[in-house]
Amino acid sequence: MKIGIIGAGKIGALRIATIHKDPNTELAAVFDMNAQTAQAAVAGSQAVACTDLNSFLDQDMDAVIVSTPPHLHEDLCVAAFAKGMHVLCEKPLSNTVEGARNIVAAAKAAKRVLATGFNLRYYPFVSYVREMVNSGVIGKVDHVRIYGGHVGLSSFGHEWEYKQPHSGGGAMMDIGIHMTDVARHFLGEITSVYGVASENVWNVPGSEDNAMAIFRSPTGLTATYHASWTEWKGYRSHVEVYGELGMVRGSYAPMQNLLITKETPEGALKKTRKFYPEIMVREKLKSWKSTCQLSFQDELRDFVKLVGGDTTTPIADGHAGQRAVEIAAAVHESTQSGAPVILDDIGQMHR
Repeated sequence: MKIGIIGAGKIGALRIATIHKDPNTELAAVFDMNAQTAQAAVAGSQAVACTDLNSFLDQDMDAVIVSTPPHLHEDLCVAAFAKGMHVLCEKPLSNTVEGARNIVAAAKAAKRVLATGFNLRYYPFVSYVREMVNSGVIGKVDHVRIYGGHVGLSSFGHEWEYKQPHSGGGAMMDIGIHMTDVARHFLGEITSVYGVASENVWNVPGSEDNAMAIFRSPTGLTATYHASWTEWKGYRSHVEVYGELGMVRGSYAPMQNLLITKETPEGALKKTRKFYPEIMVREKLKSWKSTCQLSFQDELRDFVKLVGGDTTTPIADGHAGQRAVEIAAAVHESTQSGAPVILDDIGQMHR
């Protein structure tokens, strides 16, 4: 598969390295407004460096990966679909609900694949939770707990990452967008959102520093959710799934899992802990980017499969991206109304 990259910054560079590592993909072109950045991104390859979007889209490509700020996603994705290309777009899918829906509509009109870069699904702590839930070892799932947070504004390298309109919001559109998707990943779908968002710490208009919510699936399965920019201990995220016969927890950083099971509701508890010393050492030596890189490799592999018609992989599709943005907007709406917001069941995009 010949793939082009739009945006050769920090994340785009990781995506490019991922394409080079995959034997089933080839870097065809790189588009970046900075000519020096674009040229550096294609060094050592046959790929074309472009600073003009039309020239980039005229290259011989099967798909593009969009790695730009979210306020640019809509125009770039729509243009790629108009050229008949498949798209893997970084999270959040857009900085607005309307933009996310327009991207999904363009993909459907073009009959092309749209995937959203929710690579946290491929992190070992989430994969292990998914494996244990699927195995049935914790029994029928009763509820889910989701949390993601970091210290806030000092974590960002650019103002657009946390300010409207470019960011689309605060904690929920940042670390929280991943956790929203993880919640939906385990609930199956989210059709009811009741929550409260606040701007009491950083006081950035339109960018919440904390958001707490209760999500419900069409079958009544519930999840509690918290996205935060006031996690003073540093980056933290976790998912906990509780069943009738136990629970399973995944957390990062550091990466670890906890499984608690019992053979019968009245039986004795058995605890299993899973640690990842090799990841901790690697991240100490090479930073968090090394783990992100590996998740991108798994995600790219499944993107190729999705384009080939395989819908059984964990990759997040366009509906996942759309719903995550809709949920963030729903929490704000619920904050104002004090009532739950009901969403349609959109399910899986590519069936």
